[in-house]
Amino acid sequence: MIFFLIVGIILGGVSVLFILENAMPITVTFFAWQMSGSLSTVLFAAVLSGVAIALLVLLPSFIKDDMYVSVLKAQKKELENELAEKTRQLAETPAVITVV
Repeated sequence: MIFFLIVGIILGGVSVLFILENAMPITVTFFAWQMSGSLSTVLFAAVLSGVAIALLVLLPSFIKDDMYVSVLKAQKKELENELAEKTRQLAETPAVITVV
């Protein structure tokens, strides 16, 4: 997980450097829309939209994982309570020694 975080930070830094070095004015056409601005602004908007789309795609997985962890924590609490009850019952049971 840390590896992917480091790779993401490096790619983000390289993207920012690339964006800052390309400041010439351009016109972007998308279907009927036209936008004029610097290449760096257009590239930065493209990177931000890519990040937003990636987060939206990953959001259901994050929510599912969070719900799964909540269920596991509840099960763990139930098992800890059951173990404490069994330990208490075992401590209250008198020891019986049988000799054969």
